[in-house]
Amino acid sequence: MSTSSRGVLDQPVCIIGAGVAGLINAHVLLQDGFTNVTLLTRDASVGGVWARERVYPGLYINNVHGEYRFSCLEMPPPERSDATGGRLTGIAMRDYVEKFYETHLKGKAHFSFQTEVLGIERRRASPAGPSIWSVRIKDLPSGQVREENFARIILATGGCSNPQVPPYLSEAAVSGAGYQGLVFHTSQFSTKLDEVLELVKPRVNANGPEDERVVVIGGGKSAQDVCAKLANEGRRVTIVFDRTDVFLASPDPIPDFARKSRFLSILHPHRVLKTRLERFLHTTWLGGKVVHAVMDLLSATSYKAYNIPLDSPFRRAHSLFWSVRLSDDGAVRSDSFYSLIGAGAIDVVAPHRVKGYSTDGSGVTLDDGTTLSAKVVVLATGYQSSWTDIFTKETVEEIGFGKHAPTLPIEDNWRYSSMKDGPKPHPDSRQWTTTIYRGIVPAKNLLHRDFAIAGALFTANPGYTNEVVAHWISSYFQNDRMNIPKTTEEVLVEAEKESVWMKIRFPDMLSWVNDSYSTSLDFWTWPQAADELLEDMGVSPQRSGGGWFTWPFKIVDTKELSTLGEERRALRSAHRRK
Repeated sequence: MSTSSRGVLDQPVCIIGAGVAGLINAHVLLQDGFTNVTLLTRDASVGGVWARERVYPGLYINNVHGEYRFSCLEMPPPERSDATGGRLTGIAMRDYVEKFYETHLKGKAHFSFQTEVLGIERRRASPAGPSIWSVRIKDLPSGQVREENFARIILATGGCSNPQVPPYLSEAAVSGAGYQGLVFHTSQFSTKLDEVLELVKPRVNANGPEDERVVVIGGGKSAQDVCAKLANEGRRVTIVFDRTDVFLASPDPIPDFARKSRFLSILHPHRVLKTRLERFLHTTWLGGKVVHAVMDLLSATSYKAYNIPLDSPFRRAHSLFWSVRLSDDGAVRSDSFYSLIGAGAIDVVAPHRVKGYSTDGSGVTLDDGTTLSAKVVVLATGYQSSWTDIFTKETVEEIGFGKHAPTLPIEDNWRYSSMKDGPKPHPDSRQWTTTIYRGIVPAKNLLHRDFAIAGALFTANPGYTNEVVAHWISSYFQNDRMNIPKTTEEVLVEAEKESVWMKIRFPDMLSWVNDSYSTSLDFWTWPQAADELLEDMGVSPQRSGGGWFTWPFKIVDTKELSTLGEERRALRSAHRRK
């Protein structure tokens, strides 16, 4: 190992966030020889979304067994695995990340729990000298504020992790209306659950008293999870939404060759079509028909699985093909949200919007003037960027982190047949763009190799994707030879093309991505996106194998990444001998 390489490995690295992405990045860095790795988290335990203080019994997530596992640690099958198709629970995820921490990271990386990041600034001792990342942090129990310096930063807080509450539902609105009930965002549900169950008595008949009710505002996955939990606890709960997410469901568990393979991914177009089958599906008239026939069949099967009526507001969902907002329910369960809807255990007020809190202080007012009385109001109003408040404007400008006016036209240069006659890009999409290369590095900062983003790639397989990203970041930090743009001008163009693709591919998602700086929405096409990152590192992509007919149905398993570190080290050695 060269002296310069040893110097990089000994320099301090800060990972902000101790969720799934932060943990696997720390592990890969340590395996690669980095000796000074610090993780900062505002939580009291590891896990991020799946931290001990956030999960609760009865919470099911969108993923099945194997999709949140890392190659270095097996995950035991969850409870009722045979009946649910291996559906993961929040408790199972909590246990897994805590075991990962205990097994691979405790005592090896430095963890600073209950630590809030107040600000991040890049500083230089001289204009031509190396940069230092100054991180201002606050110890939450003591309130003490201090600064620490690092050579490299990995931002692993997720693209959108701060609760978003519209002004008309804010604390000020609560006070202004004189509402006396309990109000909180879904991010606080686990910590507020016992209080809710104490405030709202169990329903004793089909309706129950009007005021013995919880109103949940929003129609996404978090809203549905809250409603299901409260209904299963015997409480009266009403969900209010204008439009909900599309969902996948089936009477029986989907076979692994379809659920855990590339089958669903190739039915969705990627910005680069690399196989004959993908080109057939997305560039021919017949292929486009096949794609949408399968998507329509999946939607119809899901509605039929739960007997959703044709006039139900749940059919006003985002498109399965044109959206990444998906609730994957898997096999039908009697305690699931849609089963409880069918049983009348959850009241539905839709399509409607909540205008604010009622003037009599009893609950909320709908867009038609109706008042819903409630002892508790839960805001499932989404999340916003967790990054904007912690970087100085100068740093944002220097590394190219923020949104800016586009330099490329928002035009469909792909012209895929599978995307013909789709929704048009929102007019606002022409006013801004982002340039985050691969959704990992701000393009303007690519050549510095001292800053990366982890956990902001939207993916259906977080375990596989985050592990590949962690290896990519480690190679990037070590100045490995990589197949990435060589100039700032080149990477800026490439990153903006990715942003244009996102707007063309998911035009209905603009309001959802408006507060996110990631340009990667490879939810469906995560295997193709992971292959691109593997190719960047010079290692083999499409590692699940298979023949000309069988490859779309081969199970993609994170075990195939177990030798990735060794492969990268071998390449590094070979390059240095030349």
